[in-house]
Formats: sequence, C-alpha cells, structure tokens
Amino acid sequence: MPLRSDWSARTCSLARGLDVLGDPWGSLVLREIFFGNGRFDAIKQRLEVADNVLSKRLGWLLDAGLLAQRPYQDGARTRQEYVLTPKGEDALPVLNAIIIWAEKHLNAPNEVSHMRVIHTDCGQATSSADTCTNCGTPLTAANTSWHSFTRSDHPLPLAVAPLETRTTAETRTTAPPEMEIPA
Repeated sequence: MPLRSDWSARTCSLARGLDVLGDPWGSLVLREIFFGNGRFDAIKQRLEVADNVLSKRLGWLLDAGLLAQRPYQDGARTRQEYVLTPKGEDALPVLNAIIIWAEKHLNAPNEVSHMRVIHTDCGQATSSADTCTNCGTPLTAANTSWHSFTRSDHPLPLAVAPLETRTTAETRTTAPPEMEIPA
C-alpha cells in the first residue's frame, strides 16, 4: 500500500492489518468518513492534503474494501462520495484505540486539541476501544460519538455503512476453522 513494501501476504495478522490501516493519511481519511465527511473536496479541505495524496489514499481504501462510492447530484453534475462498508466500519475499534492511546500518552499542542470516544447510549467517555468502560456495551459506529474539541462543542455521531454496501461476501462472521477467537 503506502510508501513501503507490500505486507498483504505476510503470515502475521498485525503486518497484514498495518498494510491496510497503518498509513496516517489513510487513517485520517477514515476519520473524516466516520464523521460523515465523504466528499473529496470536503476531505481535502479538512485534512489540508494534496489532490494526488488524497486520491491515492481513497483508491487504496476502495481497493481494500473499506470504502465504497455512492453517487450524488452536484447541480447538474453527478459526482461520487465515499461511504463506509461493513469492513470499514469494523475498523472503528482500531481508530478508537489510537485516539484513546494518544489522549493518554501524547501531549496535545493546546487545550482544545483533544478527542474523546463517547458511548452515546450512556453518554459517557470510554477508555476502551471496543466496549464502554461505564456500562459494558460493545461499541459500534451506531452507538459511538467522537468529541473532537477542535471540531465541535459537543460529540458528533459517527457514520455507519449504508445498507447498499452490506453484502455477506464482504463480512467474515466466523474465524477460520483452525483458529478460535476467545469471547
């Protein structure tokens, strides 16, 4: 994928996962899509990224199956916006983990440069990437908000994969037969 070797065929799951999710621009593009910001010009403006860099990252995320395109009307012109697929939505715990880790271990450049993961059902910030630490409910895009202090005074709900992107072929529901995943 990005500016390095292709790790997609490695035997290590971490290496294969980083091949898709380990690029900073790619993760920031996913952040924008989770915020519901799926139009090229809006992503470009928010990230202050060059056209060629953004085009390449969007292409990689499309090829990896994390994003899909959906047409929309811009005046008389039909354009494409980017939306999450179920595979992209499943990246939420990874992004949550990065947010939580950065808040815990990295100094923010100023007092408004913070971000919190909020479980919307109980309204509380969580310190776990996949389960609310307050009520124990698993976190999904449908019940999670991110509160980016530079973006809004209140938490913003996350986008979910549209129904038209949901197919059984895209989503693995069980582990491979030789591998058990503990509950």
